[in-house]
Amino acid sequence: MAYDTLPEDSLTQSVMRRLALVWIDFEGRLEQVPIIRRLNAGRFTLEDYRALLLDLRQQVVDGGCWITRAASHVDAEHIDLRSRFMRHAVTEHRDFQMLEANYVNVGGEADDIRRGRKNIGSEALSAYMFHKASQPNPFDLLGAMFIIEGLGSRKATEWGTAIRDTLHLRDDQVSFLLYHGEEDDDHLADFEKWVTRIVRKPEEGDALVRTAEVVARLYALQLEEVGRG
Repeated sequence: MAYDTLPEDSLTQSVMRRLALVWIDFEGRLEQVPIIRRLNAGRFTLEDYRALLLDLRQQVVDGGCWITRAASHVDAEHIDLRSRFMRHAVTEHRDFQMLEANYVNVGGEADDIRRGRKNIGSEALSAYMFHKASQPNPFDLLGAMFIIEGLGSRKATEWGTAIRDTLHLRDDQVSFLLYHGEEDDDHLADFEKWVTRIVRKPEEGDALVRTAEVVARLYALQLEEVGRG
């Protein structure tokens, strides 16, 4: 059967298989990121953690903004997806405050994290997300959500627990990571349903997967640049 004549369920499964391959590549790349290698080797320091929080905060503060922008570019025919974007923006738009609280709780100064600037990877990631969110019906952003929320559901609890145990911290000092380990799992639960709802043509699946590939690379770059300003 030709790719351009795949039935809807087969098209969805094709997209999901391709996204799984993107994730495998992304996960392998993450294992090579210096700060993650130190965490996995038990050599992670309090300075590493503060640098991670500071750099994540600068990108996370934009999260609710690009999701809201994406919602504003969804037409009335797809109002259910617009509502999904808006609900997601509501749950995400104050996450940066949790990062700030964790930073202060491990000895950082609030002014430092609030005045921090995006590292090179964060600059590239945020610029790409705002660009995609500004397109009409930016449904391929589901690919971005697959990566970003996949990090939450598959990595946040693992990393948060490892950081807590390595540095002998309390849960309230790693609450951002522990929270997203639970919350993002719920966000991904109906992801395949939304792919079926949105992807009706092979080129739409291609665009979604491509967005996932770009976001995976830029997110890894953001983590590679942690601590470099």
